[in-house]
Amino acid sequence: MGTSRVMEVPAGVQVGTKSFPTTLPLAEKEVILTFDDGPWPGTTAAILDALKARCVRATFFLIGQNAKARPELVRRQIAEGHTVAHHSMTHPTETLAKMPFEAAVGEIDRGMAADDLAAYGSAAGAPRVPFFRFPGFASTPRLLDNLSARGISVFGADFWASDWNRMTPAQQLELVLGRLEAAGRGIVLFHDTKAQTAEMIPAFLDALAQRGYRVVHMVPAGTGGQK
Repeated sequence: MGTSRVMEVPAGVQVGTKSFPTTLPLAEKEVILTFDDGPWPGTTAAILDALKARCVRATFFLIGQNAKARPELVRRQIAEGHTVAHHSMTHPTETLAKMPFEAAVGEIDRGMAADDLAAYGSAAGAPRVPFFRFPGFASTPRLLDNLSARGISVFGADFWASDWNRMTPAQQLELVLGRLEAAGRGIVLFHDTKAQTAEMIPAFLDALAQRGYRVVHMVPAGTGGQK
């Protein structure tokens, strides 16, 4: 299938129509693939295998404690050209929006540092890839302002697979393809911690190709690609 093009995302944007008024400037039938909550044993590697077999690149929003536990999977994501982004340190049950502001910022920053340490062997100052997604999409105006002031882009999604709900891979495929057809384009959210998603992804990628969709890979502006 391949990746049709690379999109450089400016610093400090807030995109994804499930959370924000606007999204990335995608053409009709262009899709950005994103995965949350990994890396996870078994499922992340299976998804990477499917992406590699079809020369497709995606963005992975990592949980810091998972990156710390499985740095070899993070380094594989980097080596295979994917974008490693951030999704907090622990994915707190109460969400960042319900935490005191300073505690929430600390949770975000610790996660970014853990991801960078796993990916690149060091973490200092600003994250190498300034992309963040709030767990549960639970942001606050103050947290959004803090991230924007630091040039960190925040991503929602335009549609999702609802793979937090148990279903068969076939049911999930039908659901996400239906949502894609309705949207026509956009940022799609999966979770690479889910076995049903890992099993479904090869068929989903094949269906994209058969239906004339094109995958866009997003990277920070000025990089031209993952470093």
